[in-house]
Amino acid sequence: MSETKFQIDQKIVYPSQGVGKITEIFEKIFRGTPMMYYKIYIEASDMIVMVPVEKAEELGIRSIVSSEEAEKALNSLSDDFEPITSDWKLRYQMNLDLLKKGTIADIAAIVRCLYNRSKVKELPILERKLYDQAKKLLEDEISIAMGIDVKEIESQIHTKLEPPGSTPKVKHIIDEFDDEDDDLMNDVSDSSGKENKDRDDDDEEDDSDSSDNNEADDDFDGDDDDF
Repeated sequence: MSETKFQIDQKIVYPSQGVGKITEIFEKIFRGTPMMYYKIYIEASDMIVMVPVEKAEELGIRSIVSSEEAEKALNSLSDDFEPITSDWKLRYQMNLDLLKKGTIADIAAIVRCLYNRSKVKELPILERKLYDQAKKLLEDEISIAMGIDVKEIESQIHTKLEPPGSTPKVKHIIDEFDDEDDDLMNDVSDSSGKENKDRDDDDEEDDSDSSDNNEADDDFDGDDDDF
């Protein structure tokens, strides 16, 4: 077996999925060509994903950060930041791009941005999902990096976002467009879900043996932006 960046039993961060553990590294024939794959168990969703070794970096898969980096990200939740646009499309895309980059600083920035935005106006459906995903990812990684129970990290994150007696840190909103209503977001969400289902169906055609075991196979040419 050729040398790989990650090792079996190593915990990693897969930004579009969550914190996971490498359970196996194996060779698989894909469209007639042998390729090395990581098999990753994602605890948060109780799911197994298989990712080509050569595609892992492109997907943002990385090692768990050091305890110092984790603490820095935790403390950054209390920082001041740029005013938040009220254009939900722009705001959502900006934060989605940060999630794809997947550094712990980027994930903390999403949590801080959307939490403070939620103090001004309730988040629409897609942003609530993005916030929950980023917050869970941040909690899990900081917990592992610092060796602290995840419940304690949840409490620390809340305290950093909203210290006792504090006021929201949002100084003002860049008012470009009003946020969408929930009906519009339901339409967008349903459309996105259909696209993701279509992608999943395509993957199943390439590798139908993985779906029966609750496994998601991220083939070489797959688009892994859904979450």
